[in-house]
Amino acid sequence: MEKGLKVVAVRHPMPYGDLNAQKVQRFATVEDLHKHKCTIEEMEEYEPHVVRGDVIYAGVDYEAILREAEKDSAGCDVILWDGGNNDFPFYKPDLMIGVADPLRPGAEVSYYPGEVVARMSDVIVINKIDSASLDDINTVRDNLAKINPGAIIIDGASPLSVDKPELIRGKRVLVVEDGPTLTHGEMKIGAGTVAALKFGAAELIDPRPYTVGKLSETFRIYPNIGTLLPAMGYGDEQVSDLEKTIENTPCDAVVIGTPIDLARVIKINKPTVKVGYDLQEIGTPNLTQVLDEFVKKHNLVK
Repeated sequence: MEKGLKVVAVRHPMPYGDLNAQKVQRFATVEDLHKHKCTIEEMEEYEPHVVRGDVIYAGVDYEAILREAEKDSAGCDVILWDGGNNDFPFYKPDLMIGVADPLRPGAEVSYYPGEVVARMSDVIVINKIDSASLDDINTVRDNLAKINPGAIIIDGASPLSVDKPELIRGKRVLVVEDGPTLTHGEMKIGAGTVAALKFGAAELIDPRPYTVGKLSETFRIYPNIGTLLPAMGYGDEQVSDLEKTIENTPCDAVVIGTPIDLARVIKINKPTVKVGYDLQEIGTPNLTQVLDEFVKKHNLVK
């Protein structure tokens, strides 16, 4: 997208607690996450954007949120709705970009509201093609062609970044992943697990014998989570239980695959490895071309 455009992002809400107090929320700094008493799940949605310097709006009153976003500081050229959790937009977009996951082939035609997004989108990124099988990628591609033949399809990989790979190789590690992805999101692994296997961990430690309180309850509700620890944090008690579970688990290092700096939220008494990932577009068309066309169409070029 053209440089010099001011973009304000609106995130799909995940409020817990006093909804009246969460009518309109504005996040511009990490301190704002504490100000609004965010859960770990909310932090996972907002923090990656805030640390890049983006301004994020969220809350429960989307008319009020939109009006605040429109007049933010010096005004903005583009309002970006970032749905998260496969949610379709609460505003009618001028350009809608969706993401399809070939590690969950078939979800694009069977999972609500993911199928709604797939049918509505002008552009769909088929992500993770570096870690999915060719058969599953082709299943997703064929399904998208059937339900939304007019959509522009962009292929993308998700290359991993690992800050301390030497703490993984040959070591016994506990993998902590994004909580909702592994519970009601029904994924079996996340970026942390992929990194642990790629960089040669000797063993992935099963946290289930060492869980306490709310974390033990999470594994009872979602028995198929597997050999990893979901970063659940809906309230102080669950955050405390997460900290105690990590402390209880015997391992050489903790591999953190959550989108946030988990060590900022809880005390971790073991060496930690931070795993991230980015979008690497493969071939053309790509998002730069799509967004450049969008900017020209709406006369946003400075």
